[in-house]
Amino acid sequence: MKVKIDFSQADMPNYVEVKSVEEKSIQSLKILREGTGKGNDFLGWIDLPEQIQEADIEKINKVAERVRQNSEVFVVAGIGGSYLGARMVIESLKHNFDTLMERKNPTIVYAGNTMNEDYLADLMEVLDKKDYSLAVISKSGTTTETAVTFRILRNHLENKYGKQEAAKRIIAITDKEKGVLKTLADKEGYDTFVIPDNVGGRYSVLTPVGLIPIAVAGFDIKRIIEGAIEERKKTLFDDSNNNEAIKYVVARNILYNKGKSIELLVNYQPNLVFLSEWWKQLYGESEGKDFKGLFPASVSNTTDLHSMGQYIQEGKRLMFESVLHVKKSNKHLSIPKLKENDDKLDYLLGFSLTDINHKAEEGTRLAHLEGNVSQITIEVEEINEQTIGKLIYFFEICCGISGYVLDVNPFNQPGVENYKKKMFALLGKE
Repeated sequence: MKVKIDFSQADMPNYVEVKSVEEKSIQSLKILREGTGKGNDFLGWIDLPEQIQEADIEKINKVAERVRQNSEVFVVAGIGGSYLGARMVIESLKHNFDTLMERKNPTIVYAGNTMNEDYLADLMEVLDKKDYSLAVISKSGTTTETAVTFRILRNHLENKYGKQEAAKRIIAITDKEKGVLKTLADKEGYDTFVIPDNVGGRYSVLTPVGLIPIAVAGFDIKRIIEGAIEERKKTLFDDSNNNEAIKYVVARNILYNKGKSIELLVNYQPNLVFLSEWWKQLYGESEGKDFKGLFPASVSNTTDLHSMGQYIQEGKRLMFESVLHVKKSNKHLSIPKLKENDDKLDYLLGFSLTDINHKAEEGTRLAHLEGNVSQITIEVEEINEQTIGKLIYFFEICCGISGYVLDVNPFNQPGVENYKKKMFALLGKE
C-alpha cells in the first residue's frame, strides 16, 4: 500500500524538457537529504518519524487519556500549522457526523486562528456549560491571534475551576527553552511539550503540535507515525525517476513552466476537505516567494462540480488538477431494489456508492481532458491512520524538493511577518 503518481493525463512536453526537470528534481532531493540547501536549519521534519520514541508516544497518550477522562471539549488554540495539521488528520479519520453520535472522546474545537469576536464569544458560551481542557500552541507565545485567545480562555478556565485546577487543564506546546509561553508554563506548572527548533509550523503535524490533539480525539498516533516512516524509506533515498515523489514534483513543475499558475487539489470525499486546507498552507507558504510558485487551490467533488466545475471546464486555462484518488471506501452502501422503478434508477442496481463516485470521477476526468485541463493522479488504497501518515510525509518531501527546483527557500515565510508588523504598528505596539 503506497502513494502512487500517474501523470499520463498531463500535457507533458518533449523528452529533453522532461529530462531536464527530472534531473533538477533528483538533484534537489539530494540537496534536501544532505541538508545543504536554503533553510537547512529547518529540516528536522525529514528524520522526525524515525526519531519519535515509544516513550514520547506513551507520554502523549497518557496526557490525552487524562483529557478524555475529565473533559467533554478539547480546545486547540493555534494558527496556521499549529492547528491545520491536527485538524486535517482528525477530520480525515473521524465519523462524518461524530457530533451526533454517542461520544467516547472529547469534541475537538479550534480557536486562536481568528480574531473574530463572535466566534470566540460563541465558543465561550459553550465552554460555560462544558468541562474542557486546552492546548495552546505557539513557539514564541506572542503570535497575536493565539496569544489573545489564550489570555481570554486562560482567564475563563481560572474563573471556572480555580487557578490550581485550571493549570492541570492547560497543555503548553512551545519552545524548549525560551519565549513568553515557555516562561508562563514553567511558572504555572502546565504540562509542556516541545516544538523542535528545527521544525517549522507547517511541517509540525508529527510533533506534539499535531499528535496531542489527534491522540485526544482517539486516533492511533503510532500507526500515523509508522505510515510516515514507510513513506520516508520509499522517497527520501530513491534518486531515480521511479520515485513517486520525483514524479509528482516533475509533473507539477513542468506544467508550471508551461504557464499554468494554479494547482487544484481535487478530492471526492467530504472528510478530506481539511487535507486540502493543510496542503494549501504547506505549498502556499513554502513556494510563494520571489514572485514565483503555483497558487494552491482545491475543490471537493462531486459537490464543487455544481459550482466551480463550470469554470474548470470552460474558464481561462490557468490551472491543472492533482486528483486524490482513494480506491476503497471504509464502509459499503449499495443501491436498493424497489418494487417499482418510479425514480428510474434501476440502471444503478449492483453498483455501490463508491462505484458511482468513481464513475463520476472518471467522467469528470474525461470532460476536463476535453477542456484541456491536465491532470496528475495521486492514488492511495484507502483512508486510515497509516495512509494519512504516508500522505503527510509524501506532501512534505515533495514540497521541499519542489521549493529547491524553484530556487526558493521552502522553509521560511517572510511575507507572513510583513502583515504582523503592519498590524502591530496600527495597534500601537512598540
